[in-house]
Formats: sequence, structure tokens, C-alpha cells
Amino acid sequence: MKNSISKKRFMLIYSVKSILLFLFLFSALNSNAQEKKYKIGCIAFYNLENLFDTIDTENVRDEEFTPEGRNRWTPDRYLVKLDMLAEVIAQVGNDLTKDAPAIIGVSEIENIDVLEDLVNTPALKPYNYKIVHYDSPDKRGVDVGLLYQPKYFTVTGSVSYELGIEGRDDFFSRDQLLVSGLFDGEPLSIIVNHWPSRRGGEKRSRPLRIAAADLTRSITDSLMQIDKNAKVIVMGDLNDDPVDPSVKDHLKTSGKINKIPDGYLYNPMENLFKKGIGSLAWRDSWNLFDQIVISPGLVGENRNDFKFYKAGVFNKKFLKNKEGRYAGYPLRTYAGGVYQGGYSDHFPVYIYLIKETN
Repeated sequence: MKNSISKKRFMLIYSVKSILLFLFLFSALNSNAQEKKYKIGCIAFYNLENLFDTIDTENVRDEEFTPEGRNRWTPDRYLVKLDMLAEVIAQVGNDLTKDAPAIIGVSEIENIDVLEDLVNTPALKPYNYKIVHYDSPDKRGVDVGLLYQPKYFTVTGSVSYELGIEGRDDFFSRDQLLVSGLFDGEPLSIIVNHWPSRRGGEKRSRPLRIAAADLTRSITDSLMQIDKNAKVIVMGDLNDDPVDPSVKDHLKTSGKINKIPDGYLYNPMENLFKKGIGSLAWRDSWNLFDQIVISPGLVGENRNDFKFYKAGVFNKKFLKNKEGRYAGYPLRTYAGGVYQGGYSDHFPVYIYLIKETN
């Protein structure tokens, strides 16, 4: 694994003999050899797969997610899904941080009400998650949102950007959510996405995702024009893989951390994808649509700032089908119109950021 962190520090991190709890989220990684300590924080993204309430909302295509609808979406099923999703979120990144994520972007949520229900589940309520959410014009009523623990992240501003397609007045999709704030005192901006789907075929729908990528890139550029070293995180369900044109050529990403071209972003998910790691499965193949991409400002050498450490897909065994044709696939809520009582058709993804503390 190549990294802009010096070889000596890289080996130090991997020779850690103990992980100490530091301010709950930020663990101190301690080497007995040189007594160096690090803060480490987890930032994640999770497609919650149709987190709808049970109410038939006017002017929203949510009829199937009602007690009388096709899915027989009852209050009991809704509460079960909330508890299961909360169980997952509370564990993402916990291996190192011993806490739930400091920040987690989410998609496929119907409204702010379902997010409020989610953060008030027994598994998540202790973390005091706060919410950033805007209603989007998506015809199914699904939006993106951001959950954050205020003891680690302070929001200073947010705005929702609508994705418009020239000549397509009938096109309505999820907005792109920009949230800026202070992560343990350091400026950080996060863009949460859910790009247009591949409905109608990948090639036919590709221009829609390219338009979404161009919008995301313009938001990123506006932040980096103010500060070329701005710390920006782009996350979301992009409905494309890290090697597809929308991501590589329009969002402008590189999978080589030591050779990021000028004007490009670093995509740690590209290397995971090339190793065959995915966040969702379709027709016996894996895709890595769920991605977290970072600006070069999170890759530099300054040991006094948070920097990228590593990325991963949270694909624990309990999240997978255990048998049958789809063994190993994400255990989802519905499959083929049949209630499965699972979590989501996507696995969460995450990154760790670290900072030397002495």
C-alpha cells in the first residue's frame, strides 16, 4: 500500500501494539518504540435501501411502502428495519475508533422524519446524532442526508444543489448536499450524493450520471478555488464504479495516492474495486457504486492535520445472505418483491482519518 505518509510513519502505524480510547471517537495509536500517538476518526456512507415511513404522502410515489401497498410495509416492519440499520451504523469503524462514525452520509431516505426515527433508536440514541437534510424533487421522494456527532463535527453551513438536465424539464433526481463545518477544529466540507440510476441500461443512462459528476465537480472546484488545500470529501451511491467515465473523467479521480495529477481527487475505492471488493452485487458480479473520494488536502504531509489513513467496505458476515443462490450478497429488505427482513442491498463504506497528536 503506497501512501504519502513516510515509510517510517507507515510502518509505525502497522506496528501499533495497542489502541487506546481517546475522546471516544479518536483513538490514540501508540507505539512503544517512539511513543507517538494519533487521533483517528471514521467517516462513512450508507445507502439505506428505501427507508420509507408507512404514510402515503401526497405527490410522492410511495404507495408501495404503506400497509396496504404492494410491499405490505407495516409499522412493525418499519421499526425492525430502523433497529437493524442502527445496529449496522453503530459498528462501522468501531474496530479502531471504539465508537460509531463521527459523520455518516445516507441515501434512499424518504424524509427527515425517518432520520429522526433512526437516530432515536436504542442503538444510536447514545451518540446524539444530529441531522442535515433537505427535501429533493425526486419523484419517489427519496433524498440524501448527513448524520453527525456534534462532539466531533460542528456544522457551519449547508446547501442543497439541484441536478438539472438541459432540455429535460421532466427530469427530477436527488439533490447534492454540501455540508461544511469543523472536524475536531479543522475545516472540512462533505458532499453527499446519490447519482441517477442505471434504469434503462448503463449506456443509455450514462449522460445523467456524467451530468451529476459535473455538478459534483463544480461544487468541489468552488471550494478549492477559495482554498487550494481545502479538505473536501465526496461520498455517495454514484451508480457507477470507480473506473467508469463519470467518476474517472468527469469527477476527475485518481487511484494512485502518490501520483495525483493536478486538479484531480484521490479515490481510495478504485484500488478496492480492482481487488474485486464491492458494496453491492448484481447478476453474479460485484459493483462498488458506494464511494468516498477525497481532495488532495487530505493526503498531504502535514502531520498536524487530519490525513487519509485507509478505506474499507463494511461487509461483515451478519450483513450477508447465508445460503442459496445469493449467498454472500447483501441481505436486503425485499428481494423480488418478497420480504427478506434484511438490512440493505448495499454495504456501508468508510474511511479513517488520522492526525499525529505529539
